[in-house]
Amino acid sequence: MMSSAKALPYRPIMVRVEKFGERRAKDLLRFGVVSLALLTSLSGCVGVQRPMPQANPTPSTRIPHSAAPVGQAAPKRPFNRGAPIGLENLVREQWQIFPGRTGVAIMRIDGGEWITGQRATELFPQQSVSKTWVALTILDLVDQGKVSLDQKIRITPNDLAVFHQPIRDRVISNGGIEATVLALLEQAIIASDNTANDSLLRTAGGPHAVQSFLARKNLGAIRFGPGERLLQSGIAGLDWRQEYSLGNRFYAARNMVPMAKRKAALDFYLDNPIDGASPEAIVRALARLAKGELLSPASTRLILGIMSRTSSGPNRMKAGVPAGWRFLHKTGTGQILSPVSTGYNDIGIMTAPDGTRYALAIMMGSTTASIPQRMAFMQFVSRTTATYHDQ
Repeated sequence: MMSSAKALPYRPIMVRVEKFGERRAKDLLRFGVVSLALLTSLSGCVGVQRPMPQANPTPSTRIPHSAAPVGQAAPKRPFNRGAPIGLENLVREQWQIFPGRTGVAIMRIDGGEWITGQRATELFPQQSVSKTWVALTILDLVDQGKVSLDQKIRITPNDLAVFHQPIRDRVISNGGIEATVLALLEQAIIASDNTANDSLLRTAGGPHAVQSFLARKNLGAIRFGPGERLLQSGIAGLDWRQEYSLGNRFYAARNMVPMAKRKAALDFYLDNPIDGASPEAIVRALARLAKGELLSPASTRLILGIMSRTSSGPNRMKAGVPAGWRFLHKTGTGQILSPVSTGYNDIGIMTAPDGTRYALAIMMGSTTASIPQRMAFMQFVSRTTATYHDQ
């Protein structure tokens, strides 16, 4: 995962009433839509991005960039099923000027369900967001009595993955370790550890087991990829070798891949992500999880508690959640082929002081925006959602 940087501060924008109308201007000033620096830096980036292919129930096994992404094209039909019109308008306006291809979904879970979003039904790369489904699959097996939380899992150097894996040093220095299912769940979700996640995936029965869970629970347009090693090497145009799990060897090997091959591999992945999911499907899955429809009460409390302690992405959506609200989430961060960053995501559940819950998903498939700009947009969405609570 990429390290977080500080988000740009929000400053109200002076808006001409003649342009937006008196009510519109008041809304923009009221919600502190986005910093002036963000708007000025992105306003020249508006353009039309080619649409994403429709979900394919059988993920492609091929993994290969088109021109750098620009602004968002408005959907042909608004995706708004009962949400406040003001919220819909504000999110759409900022989404349209944000460079790249981004999907957004917001769903009110309690007290009058509604959903709204942009590109909400299209597939976007999940990256580490998909760790959520591995965790749910494992806990479903716990509920069935097939796995126990105190069950020990052996992890050796041959099980190491790639990129962010804090557990790696312990595995290497000891020649292998044993960790409980519960400890690995916490490590995979809270620290977004790729090796911990792959170890849980192996224990669950592999990618097919997760796909079966998603299908059995009827979670819709959510795919699960082949695991971190095959996924990340395929995106980079590489065939996986276990030596890539050590030190900076993956980066060194990736740097040796001809640029044309890397771009082709990344382009194929972005066009039809093998780990793709739609923002709508994600927020609906989060809503069902929150309502206790996917796991037992004990497992539901456990995973929601773990997600509330997520340490990655503190300046993504979480930084826009107002004081007095609770928030739990899972981030995802993909590879970069400059100037394009991919799979910069955050999904989560916001809970108002009165107990009303909202599920949110922001999936930045590809973007040229800086990290502070990405975080500013995410904070805007969570802050504006909270502002429209009970309106």
